[in-house]
Amino acid sequence: MRPGRLAPGVTSRAELDELVVRCDACPRLVAWREQVARDRRRAYADQTYWGRPVPGFGVDDASLAIVGLAPAAHGGNRTGRMFTGDRAGDVLYAAMHEVGLASAPVSTARDDDLRLIGTRITAPVHCAPPDNRPTPEERDRCGSWLRRELELLRPTLRVVVALGGFAWQAVVPILAATGWRVPVPRPKFGHGVRVVLPARDDGPDLTVFGCFHVSQQNTFTGRLTPAMLRTVLAAAGQAAGLPTTAR
Repeated sequence: MRPGRLAPGVTSRAELDELVVRCDACPRLVAWREQVARDRRRAYADQTYWGRPVPGFGVDDASLAIVGLAPAAHGGNRTGRMFTGDRAGDVLYAAMHEVGLASAPVSTARDDDLRLIGTRITAPVHCAPPDNRPTPEERDRCGSWLRRELELLRPTLRVVVALGGFAWQAVVPILAATGWRVPVPRPKFGHGVRVVLPARDDGPDLTVFGCFHVSQQNTFTGRLTPAMLRTVLAAAGQAAGLPTTAR
């Protein structure tokens, strides 16, 4: 299923999620996600893996979108929900809960009743990639889903947080094509970077925040601390008009 043909015609978030889950446009990613689901990690040997593309997660009228990289092989690819069931998600949801963007500090399964507040979490690539490294071609092919998702959110969307340079490089061109003016040269990624993109029409402006990704490579080394993450999320929530507080 080629997303470029189908994504522009989607009219609802539910329809978008249904089509994302059925996508098989990237042969390398399809093979990898299914292999991981068959082989499984020993700790999860008794579980049935999701093993499919992972759709976005959150409210339909989000004013804040958090954009990651791609599902983790034994996280989202196992549970079927973004940042659920892995250590990166443990860090992200704990911080979101601290600042008032999530109803609970942990996310373990798709049916654990976790709710996001005014927020939607998504990614440029919806399938788990080998070594957590999608190719530029896979990113661009999957970008049609992200573009349509942001278009559907546009009436309420006020803020985007890009987790890492990959997310920043993927989402900024999409925002330029979706209806906001991106400066030339394009702003560079950095932790704590904050850029306001004026709307091309009468719609609202958009504020884009950069934040180091919540990967173990960053959190275990101290490059990204919980306090640093909470600071960005609280500022993003406030810019989005959400009742967030740094704790």
